[in-house]
Amino acid sequence: MIGARTDTLARLRGSIERIEGHEDTTRLDRVALGHAEADEVLQGGLISGTLHEVFALETRQVGAATGFVAGIAQRLSKSKPLLWIRQDFVAREAGGLSMSGLNELGLDPRRIVLVQAADHEMALRVGADALACDALGAVVLDLWGEVRAFDLVASRKYTLAAQNSGVSCVMLRTSALPIVSTAETRWVVQAARSPPTAPWEAWGAPILDTQLVRNRHGQTGRWIMEWKCDECLFRETAHSQPVAAAPADRPHQAPARPQRRVARRA
Repeated sequence: MIGARTDTLARLRGSIERIEGHEDTTRLDRVALGHAEADEVLQGGLISGTLHEVFALETRQVGAATGFVAGIAQRLSKSKPLLWIRQDFVAREAGGLSMSGLNELGLDPRRIVLVQAADHEMALRVGADALACDALGAVVLDLWGEVRAFDLVASRKYTLAAQNSGVSCVMLRTSALPIVSTAETRWVVQAARSPPTAPWEAWGAPILDTQLVRNRHGQTGRWIMEWKCDECLFRETAHSQPVAAAPADRPHQAPARPQRRVARRA
């Protein structure tokens, strides 16, 4: 009995070490985003078969974050089926997913399976089961608000399940603040200003302000990315202005305080 417990403890420790990033990162399977600077920071791209998080800190940014998730999920799924699990409350607050819209972004609706979950608990259960199916390419968990059930222990289970099956998991969180987790990367996404277009061009390419706030194997950064619908890649945009770096002494979600001007006598 003692020997069995010792073996179990050793396996758990080994799993935790793999999650914490002690493995040889050169052997990890990475998927390039297409954006040269972002891929350089990511040492070649996003690691597949693990957990990634994307946050829309405000409801009005959910469209931009959803588009970014659709792009990276399409890259990570590698032409395999994509399972999108969406909490019902997200659709009530931010609108439903449009398959024709995803098709315009370059995703094949025939490869997307949409699951509506009544609450976040059901969504997490479905996601855990889906990650065990290696026939899938990626699983998207689309959740609203703070989710107490998804704590550090739950994120470790998700990371282990993704590593065992090779199925990538992308969590889209709306109106929630990041907490401690085992996510490989964490992004905060919002819409960026589109460049001027000709009058006859009704629609332009999606332009996103993407901030990588957590990277387990490297640095972080912030970029303006343009999603190329035909190529299904993120690219640099020549029309964007430089993005100011996040202050090192303040969390990314903390609002900046305006400076006060003090009048001086001559």
